[in-house]
Amino acid sequence: MKILVTGGTGFTGKALVKRLLDLKHEVISLDYHEGLKTQEIRDWGAEVVIGSVTEREVVKKCMAGVEIVYHLAAAFRELNVPNTYYDEINVGGTRIVLEEALSAGVKKFVYCSTCGVHGNVDHPPAAETAPIQPADYYQRTKYEAEPLVLEYHAKGMETVIFRPAAIYGPGDPERFFMIFKRVNRGFFPMFGSGKTYYHPLYIDNLIDAFMLAMEPGKGAGQAYLIADEEYVEIEDLVRRTGKALGVDVKIPHFPVMPLVVAGYICEKICSPFHITPPIFPRRVDWYRQNRAFDIAKAKKELGYQPKIGLDEGLKRTGEWYRQEGFLS
Repeated sequence: MKILVTGGTGFTGKALVKRLLDLKHEVISLDYHEGLKTQEIRDWGAEVVIGSVTEREVVKKCMAGVEIVYHLAAAFRELNVPNTYYDEINVGGTRIVLEEALSAGVKKFVYCSTCGVHGNVDHPPAAETAPIQPADYYQRTKYEAEPLVLEYHAKGMETVIFRPAAIYGPGDPERFFMIFKRVNRGFFPMFGSGKTYYHPLYIDNLIDAFMLAMEPGKGAGQAYLIADEEYVEIEDLVRRTGKALGVDVKIPHFPVMPLVVAGYICEKICSPFHITPPIFPRRVDWYRQNRAFDIAKAKKELGYQPKIGLDEGLKRTGEWYRQEGFLS
């Protein structure tokens, strides 16, 4: 089967491409830039196309003969761009990919949204029916693309929406690296109580869910929260990361509000100069916003069952960071 993966050189996209190639599918990986060790994707046998999902002719060319599209491409943590950039990529780019997929006769379209559309979870754990309350431009624009995806389902192309939790694992140089880096030093400052919930998602578990979504009819027209079996308090996550690394980590507590104020001030000062601030509101939110989800719908309707637990996932990730030289 010929499959297109947008965002295919990123952490999640690369893992998805690898699994699809292992299953003997023909894969096109479309992304706006080279990612970490992108040559590996070519060596595995995928066609890598460097271009943006906002470039219609590029998207159209990639779509020829494709039966399934996994749309992962998104503006995520770009801090030195105008807010309109998120709209252009996450909404406008999704519309272009949907239009070209329908025109090309694609059978199934899997859209990767985010659990962040639910914002700070008021009554954890949240199901798909929980209030939609995105907290930033990324989360807002990811949700604004969801009705577009459902619109094209109504036009006759099967679509599925995934809202993944906090993805981590080997191959990820960014998302969990800050946690591992601080823990590895043996000192992790905790702002606030440390009892805020966080819901990890090991990369292999997410790819398992993507594979389930390939089946005709499965999940069609629906949205699913995808996460690991277990959500944890952030202080517990830090301690278990220390255990995975074999590090006895000290976790002193500090008030969170001064950090919140500092985050807003830094962002306001740095934004006009297109400088990435050392601290910003989205990063501060990790200490104070609940992320805990109910994955019962994905289990029941997709047959999803996360196989890699948190402790094993942290161990594998820590080993990869050390092997690749990210941790001394």
